[in-house]
Amino acid sequence: MGRVLAIGLDGYEPSLEDALVAAGELPAIAKLREASARFSLDHGSAQRTGLAWEHFSSGLAPEDARRFAAVRFDPRRYAAWQEGTGLEPFPARLAARTVVFDAPYFDLARAPRVRGVVGWGAHDPGVATRSEPNELLAELDARFGSYPAAEWIYGFAWPSAQRCARMGEALAHAADVRARAARWLFAERLPDWDLAITVVSEPHSAIEGLWHGVDASHPLHHLPSSAPAGEGLRAVYRAADRLVAELTGAFPDAAVVVFSMGGMGANRSDAASMFLLPELLHRHAFGRACASIPAEWTAAERGLPMLGEGESWSERMIALFAQPEPSDQPGALRRAIAGAVPEPVKGLVRRALGRSEEDRRPLALGWMPASHYRAHWPAMRAFALPSFYDGRVRVNLAGRESRGVVAVSEYAATVDAIESLVSACRDPDTGASVVDFVERPAHGRDPRELGDTEADLVFVWHGPLAFDHPALGRIGPVPFRRTGGHTGRYGMAYLRGAGIAAGDRGVCSSFDVVPTLLDLLGELPASGLSGATLLGRAPIALHPATDRQIARESAR
Repeated sequence: MGRVLAIGLDGYEPSLEDALVAAGELPAIAKLREASARFSLDHGSAQRTGLAWEHFSSGLAPEDARRFAAVRFDPRRYAAWQEGTGLEPFPARLAARTVVFDAPYFDLARAPRVRGVVGWGAHDPGVATRSEPNELLAELDARFGSYPAAEWIYGFAWPSAQRCARMGEALAHAADVRARAARWLFAERLPDWDLAITVVSEPHSAIEGLWHGVDASHPLHHLPSSAPAGEGLRAVYRAADRLVAELTGAFPDAAVVVFSMGGMGANRSDAASMFLLPELLHRHAFGRACASIPAEWTAAERGLPMLGEGESWSERMIALFAQPEPSDQPGALRRAIAGAVPEPVKGLVRRALGRSEEDRRPLALGWMPASHYRAHWPAMRAFALPSFYDGRVRVNLAGRESRGVVAVSEYAATVDAIESLVSACRDPDTGASVVDFVERPAHGRDPRELGDTEADLVFVWHGPLAFDHPALGRIGPVPFRRTGGHTGRYGMAYLRGAGIAAGDRGVCSSFDVVPTLLDLLGELPASGLSGATLLGRAPIALHPATDRQIARESAR
C-alpha cells in the first residue's frame, strides 16, 4: 500500500488556471500537469446541488445519497432551512490510516478512526468545527491562529474597489497559512498516515466574490472594482500554487491527486432564484406584488442596479418587503430544549448517536428573499423554495404537503402551467427567455414520493436581473449578489505517481475521484460508492462539437 496525498481545490475554475499557467504564474501546477495523468471532471447536474464536497466526502452521488440540495423542506410546516451532512465519510470504512484537514462535509464523528480538523476555514463547511483528537484544534489555533479570512468566506465586495482588494489579499494570505498548517499536521503532528486529505477553500470564496475582475464579458467588469478584484483572484490562485508546491514537495513518496469537483464561472442564478422567481409566482397566485422595487433600481443605467460601497445585498433586498419573514425557524423548539439540558446529558446523547447533533444544526435562511414568501406558500398552487443555485419550484400537492391544494390528478397540468409561466418571461436586457432549460425530477415517478430536498421543477437560468412577463409585467431589476457561480463546464484531476503515465485522459465523472483514491491505496472499492477508478483509463479525445453535444445532453 502506497501513501496518497489528495488536495482538493474548492470552487476552482480550470480555464483560469490555463490562462495563469500560460502566463507563467503557476509554476508548481504547471510542473504537476506535465507529470500527471490529466482528466476533466464532469459533475453533471449534481454540480448545481452545491454539495460537491459531500459527494466527495461520502463518495455518493445525489441519487445514491437521496439528497439533492442543501436546503430541506418540511411539507407539514411549510418550512425550509439549510442543513449540514448526515452521511458517513468514505474513509470510515478503509483500512488506510487517514488524516483530514478542513474537508467540507466531512463528519469526523461518523469516522472514529480518522484524525484531523474540520470546519476550520472551509467555505460551506457542512459540519461543526471539531478535531480528533479533541485537543488538536487548540494546538492548531495556538500555532497558526484562527482562520485569518473569516470575514471574506462569503465576502460581498463588488461595489467597492477597496473591499475587493482587501478580500483578495486576505484570502491569499489565508491560503498561505493553510499551506503551513496542512504541512505541520501531515508532517509533524500526525505523520503516520496512508491517506492525507486537505481541501483549499479560498478559490471558492474568491471566485464567488471577485469573478467580475477576470471575466471581460461580465456586466460589472466596467466597474472600478474590477481591477483589484481580478488581481485579488489571481493572487489566490498563486497562493494555491504555493500550497501545491509546499505539500507535494514535503511528501515526495506519496502519489498525488489534485482535483476540483466542478468548474466555476459567472453567476447566473442569485437574482432569479432568490427573488425574481418567488415574486413571479406570488404575482401569479394573488395578482399583486409582494415586494416593491426602488425607483433608483428601475431607472438604473444598463439595467444594472448599483449598491453603495458599504451596503449589504441581503439587507437591501429584505427591505423590499413590507412584512418580515416569520420567525419560527426550524429547530427553534429543539434549540430551546437543548438550552435547558445539562451539558453532561448532551454528551451522553451525542455519544449514543455516534455524532454531534450540532454537525447537522439547521441554518436559517431569513437573509434570502425567497424565504419571505413563506407565509403565502400554503395558499399557493406552487411556490419557489429558497435556493443557492437553480430555481426550485414545489407544487402544493394534496397528500404530500399538509395543506396541499393541487389534486394528484391536476399535478401534470399544474407543472406544465408553471413551466409555461416562467418560460414566458423575457430578459429585458436581451429579449431572450430567462430560462436555459428545465428539469422535472418527479418525471416518471409518483410525485407524492418526492423527497424533502427535491423540487417538482428546476429552472436553470441564462442569468437575468429582471423578468418581463407578458401579463404580470416587469419584476426587477435587482443588483447582483455573487458575481461568480458554479457554471463552469468541467472540474479537473491530476494524478501523479509511480506507474501512472502522464498525458491527457479526456473527460470522466467527478464521482470517479474517490474510487481512484481507493485504487491508489490498494483497497477494494467499498460497496455502494458512486463512480469507478480512473487508473488504467486510456486517453480520450473528444471533438469540440461532440463535447458541446455531451455538455447539452448532460445538462438536460
